[in-house]
Amino acid sequence: MQHKGKPINIPIVAETQPAGDAFGGDCSGAEPFALMVLGDSMEPEFLDGEIIVIEPEGLATDGSYVIAQHDEESIFRQLIKREAGWALHALNPAYPDHPIADLSGVRGVVIMKKKPGRPSKSGKKYYVGEENA
Repeated sequence: MQHKGKPINIPIVAETQPAGDAFGGDCSGAEPFALMVLGDSMEPEFLDGEIIVIEPEGLATDGSYVIAQHDEESIFRQLIKREAGWALHALNPAYPDHPIADLSGVRGVVIMKKKPGRPSKSGKKYYVGEENA
């Protein structure tokens, strides 16, 4: 017999936090949080509708998947080190890369993804930290 949980209603609220704080709210800035992938810019690794878990204090290194501020909005991209600096790279070649001057706009590093409605053990983990740098 398969257990089916009750659906969870998640309210959608208008953005009211101060400029520059894309992840405002009641949680501490150091607490991991989850987001849903929207769109196809990070396919084939991340599909539309998948859930990603973000570690705000994760170590952002070359190749990390990150949430970053770019042109006054938050975007999900892969961080790539280039000769001229850093870039936010979309895995889907239909989307352009965005050069960035430094890592100050990085708001967190993806540490896990999973498909909604699947058991928590079915998620893929992306380990971050100095031991993996």
